[in-house]
Amino acid sequence: MSDKVAQTAAVQPKKRAVSRKDMSKLRWTLKEMKNNWVAYVMLAPYYIIFLTFTIIPVFVSFGLGFTSFNMIEAPVWIGMDNYARLFLDDDIFILACQNTLIFAAVTGPVSYILSFVIAWFINELPPKLRALVTLVFYAPNISGSVYMIWQVAFSSDSYGWVNGQLLNLGLIDTPILFFQDANYVMPLCIVVALWTSLGTAFLAFIAGLQTIDKSMFEAGAVDGIKNRWQELWYITLPSMKQQLMFGAVMSITGAFGFGGIVDALAGNPSVDYCAWTIMHHLNDYGGARFETGYACAIATILFIIMIGSNKLVQILLSKVGQ
Repeated sequence: MSDKVAQTAAVQPKKRAVSRKDMSKLRWTLKEMKNNWVAYVMLAPYYIIFLTFTIIPVFVSFGLGFTSFNMIEAPVWIGMDNYARLFLDDDIFILACQNTLIFAAVTGPVSYILSFVIAWFINELPPKLRALVTLVFYAPNISGSVYMIWQVAFSSDSYGWVNGQLLNLGLIDTPILFFQDANYVMPLCIVVALWTSLGTAFLAFIAGLQTIDKSMFEAGAVDGIKNRWQELWYITLPSMKQQLMFGAVMSITGAFGFGGIVDALAGNPSVDYCAWTIMHHLNDYGGARFETGYACAIATILFIIMIGSNKLVQILLSKVGQ
């Protein structure tokens, strides 16, 4: 009997292990999902909520951008009319794009580099001192409307700290209307934005620096790395690319979504629309005028700009360490 079993086993072909290369990406994904179905069941509540309140609204917004919709009547398909109106008839939108790009080009890279440099400095401190200094730099970001002290400092009367000092020194004869003068509004808002820019990305950089294997620096010294700048470029930055990408996304989101500080300091709208951004334009048409279709078109343009910025950052970060 055992001989027959052995013969039968010999006749049957042996099953060969299936490697990743022998399967398409779809088949491999389905196979992994089947093997790890318990994990997907545990993640299902988050997936359902994320799909319902994030993914689906984004695609709905894309579609509404081609309609005339006022939140009461049914949407009416108008094709590309909203986008033609944006770029050909809406001068305020063009000004908002210009202000947004200027603001993002300054605050985005500067806040990103500033966050990393300060995190790199803090990482060299002893643990207890590191915790204290981190709190000091992070405090403006978690203190709510603390930026309102800038409104007191640059108040438009003689009781403002800056105007008071300038008057006492004889440098001016009358108080400067800082937040009512188009020449001062944008620079002051940029400074305040940078002051409050050490947020989540700053903490992510500190965490990334803490997780770098110290033995890599010893290996780098053996391989010919001679100074701290070479350590930074060839070891530190490549070892924390995930944190760098996360920080870049947060900086881009903050730079293009800026608007609350302008409203608090310079009013809405700011004088001569000098600090009017795409977010202001979006909130104006979506929240005040209820032109939802037009607001969705504005949101789509902002989304495309932010996606393009993220792709550019990905390309730049891929060059790190090369």
